[in-house]
Amino acid sequence: MSDALDRYIQTGEGISVEFKRCGSQPGQDTFETICSFANRQGGSILLGVRDDGTVEGVPETSAISIERNISNVTSNPNLFNVSPLVEFERLHDSEGGLVIRVWVPMGPSLYTFKGVVYDRVADADVRVKSDAQITSMMARKQGYYSERTVYSWVTEDDLEMDLLGAVRDALRANDADHPWLSLSDGELLRAARLYGRDQLTGERGFNLAAVALLGKEDTILDVMPLYRTDAVLRRVETDRYDDRLVCRSNLVRAYDELVGFCEKWLPDSFVLDGGQRKSARDVIVRELVCNCLIHREFVSPHIARITIDREGIRTSNASRALFAGPVTLESLDPTPKNPIIANFFTQMGRSEELGSGTRSLYRFSRLCTGRDPVLEDGDQFTAFVPVPPVMASAAGNEGDHDVTASVGESGAVGGPKGNRTRAEVENVVDDLLSRSSSFAATDVSERVAAVSGRTVRRYLADMVKEGKLASDPRGRSTTYRAGNSADGLSGDC
Repeated sequence: MSDALDRYIQTGEGISVEFKRCGSQPGQDTFETICSFANRQGGSILLGVRDDGTVEGVPETSAISIERNISNVTSNPNLFNVSPLVEFERLHDSEGGLVIRVWVPMGPSLYTFKGVVYDRVADADVRVKSDAQITSMMARKQGYYSERTVYSWVTEDDLEMDLLGAVRDALRANDADHPWLSLSDGELLRAARLYGRDQLTGERGFNLAAVALLGKEDTILDVMPLYRTDAVLRRVETDRYDDRLVCRSNLVRAYDELVGFCEKWLPDSFVLDGGQRKSARDVIVRELVCNCLIHREFVSPHIARITIDREGIRTSNASRALFAGPVTLESLDPTPKNPIIANFFTQMGRSEELGSGTRSLYRFSRLCTGRDPVLEDGDQFTAFVPVPPVMASAAGNEGDHDVTASVGESGAVGGPKGNRTRAEVENVVDDLLSRSSSFAATDVSERVAAVSGRTVRRYLADMVKEGKLASDPRGRSTTYRAGNSADGLSGDC
């Protein structure tokens, strides 16, 4: 068996490999696969191989007629609306059996066979019927970034120009000598490529990236009528939701709003990363929110979603990926979705170089739970990061109590007494120790209002006995500091 044929057999059927039995002529399903490969990322059809990988072969005397038949059918305008490109290669197994490889590259058009659009999903050819699916396919094929589309009627009055003050603060915090800091508002927008010339029309003006990043809600509605991010908490009311945020703000505002929503419902946790204490929750939330906002396809009708449930946090957003499938550290080959928007967030310090977010998600998910996140790209990018143990414990407790408890901006947790565990008190203690060398019991009680002051003191006394804390009585008050085994406390997620 040739090395090439052996590799295909060992790989098996998938998004870019299909096995087909073939007699003297190919069947109709061969042309459905040709159509789906041309619409997706391309692929190879092996004629003469069964679904289980057994080489059956095709008759040597029929090889020319098979290849000619495929060429004639794909060139027939009554069967294919646009002729897809196909190439042939003849391979032989160890016993001399002939296999014809039909290679189909991804094409620039939307291809139909007998009036039907086919797409490749895993190892199947799927009929595409909905307008939303077809829109996603067209967006995927565009070499032109939709964020660059210019809207000549958009002026500075259509943008939240006062947000540039907050943008400059973020730039300064990230780089005190950032070159954009010395620019006027108009110069900054041009330096960020939010104002320019449309490559297709030649018009000059503000582009979709400018509207997405800084637009007022009415302007966003005019340019992207289906734009929104739907964030929900779904732990008790699994059929509906326990809390919800429908975010239609521009990306600069949406980032803070969505991060705040997620942090409200995911208790903070710290891990040791390279000897430094870091908040796993903050890293995971910011990476997921950032990806959901800046790497989405804005012209798609699919609504971006963030869901927090008992198992973890999930996101999904429309994407324009050239290749579909799982995203792992081994297969990571990041391609920019919206380079102008991504660069703006990078300059503000909200995101890093392409691909670093995926690596951070893997690292902190492993540090916190010992499990990998699940990431998959395609017409939609989906992500799942599991809930760390403390978060899972808190989520389980909510099923027996009123879930209207919420976290305010100060970090205090409100709700019925007794619906928080010691684990949550430890979580607050861990946070306090990361900010100061000591704290008082009242500092904990203020942030965990759902637990009585007496219960907080009992938990703290237990932690002193266990060596996790040390106490320093001072008159009527007692302060607490890290004990001999504090590393065990701060390392828990």
